[in-house]
Amino acid sequence: MLKDLIVNLTPARSQDPAADYAVSLAATFGAHLTAAAFALEPAIPASVMGGVAGDVIDRAIAESQQQANEAVARFEAVAKKQGILSEHQIATMLLADAANRFGQLARRFDLSVVLQPQPDSDDANDLFVESALFGSGRPVVIVPYIQKDPVKLDRVICCWDGSATAARAIGDAAPFLAKAKAIELLIATNGKENAAEEIGADMAKHLARHNLNVTLQRISAADIEVGNAILSYAADRAADFLVMGGYGHSRWREFLLGGATRDILSSMTLPTLMSH
Repeated sequence: MLKDLIVNLTPARSQDPAADYAVSLAATFGAHLTAAAFALEPAIPASVMGGVAGDVIDRAIAESQQQANEAVARFEAVAKKQGILSEHQIATMLLADAANRFGQLARRFDLSVVLQPQPDSDDANDLFVESALFGSGRPVVIVPYIQKDPVKLDRVICCWDGSATAARAIGDAAPFLAKAKAIELLIATNGKENAAEEIGADMAKHLARHNLNVTLQRISAADIEVGNAILSYAADRAADFLVMGGYGHSRWREFLLGGATRDILSSMTLPTLMSH
């Protein structure tokens, strides 16, 4: 059941697709929604700290706080219009601390919602995505930055490779699958022997035992093109929602995303639930 959700607002944007989509999720599932807004302090290297006037730093913080307050006001207006129960939290801190904090907050919710990082831009959302995915222990829905429509679940695609991560994602997506009109269990093969092909039918049967309308599909994809192949297939099928495991590991304090996960995040065109 999805009864308690959290969304990371993006104060720098006048339109926040993640906030709007999260509100539609809360309305669809009858859930409470908490919005987290972070006013980001400027990160100034210690080597130049003495050369930056204090009033410059103060103005930057004040501007960021104003943006956070405006983002919360927009969120509350949309939530009130949709008639959902909501609340918000605002905090001022450095970007890295804010991302870590969001991942910690998300542990106490059924699911978190974040905005897709916008490629080729100075976008902080990649840190929030990584923290939610690898630091919360909870599923995360990533919303494309071009998303305009509310939640729709006519056709849901579940990516399956036989891994524990994929199984976790499908299990976490159960509330979405229960509302889906059609579900496709998608296996991307690379021309080699693939254990996922052998057990895909068993997973399809498992989902069917939950009275879900499931079909098993296979597509061919080279190892380096799995993410793009999945997105191409989803577009061809006019899918509304994607479910997949989020692959990656940490090296020191940096996250290293798996190839398919990285490709999906950079080029996604539909809301995607990921679990790690």
